[in-house]
Amino acid sequence: MSRIDRALLEQLVEGRISRHDARTLLRMENKDSERFALYLEVLQTRVPWPDRILLRSSDHLYVVRRAADGARIVKCDCGQEFGDYRCNWKTAAQLRVKTTLPEFEAIYYPPAAAPEPGWNEIREFYCPGCYAQLAVEVVPPGYPFIFEVLPDLDRYYREFLGLPLPDEDPGWYRDLTAKRTAEWAAAGPGA
Repeated sequence: MSRIDRALLEQLVEGRISRHDARTLLRMENKDSERFALYLEVLQTRVPWPDRILLRSSDHLYVVRRAADGARIVKCDCGQEFGDYRCNWKTAAQLRVKTTLPEFEAIYYPPAAAPEPGWNEIREFYCPGCYAQLAVEVVPPGYPFIFEVLPDLDRYYREFLGLPLPDEDPGWYRDLTAKRTAEWAAAGPGA
């Protein structure tokens, strides 16, 4: 197989692909250059909004170019926007923190595998729009939110895909999470 067809890619995205076909895709020596564009087309047909998907970052989250103003944002498949993709989307999500042994033991089996309360907490991040669970972290209390992915979209599109983005700018690739948390600090408690 030298090219992947749309039906097979749809099966892959939907989680219905056979083991045989999955292995075949993994073993392909040269991936066809149109595969990523076809993948984005398949993803685009699955969402109800017109914003152009630039990259899928998880099961429910995408980096998109918003149709209204061209801003690059993180967006859930339900349409909920989480803001600039350079800022950790978790700062705009609903958060549930589990800190007690009974809460840990309800998740971990056997119970001896559960984290130790006081040393760890379980953070569950949910979409405020559709309440899909988007991520889970097990971290020490007070640990900053983990920023899993900050893609260099301009470089990826230019160097790997050969399709430079029209709004390419070196300023795009930087973490803006600290800026958002500084705004919260400046606003004061309860703001």
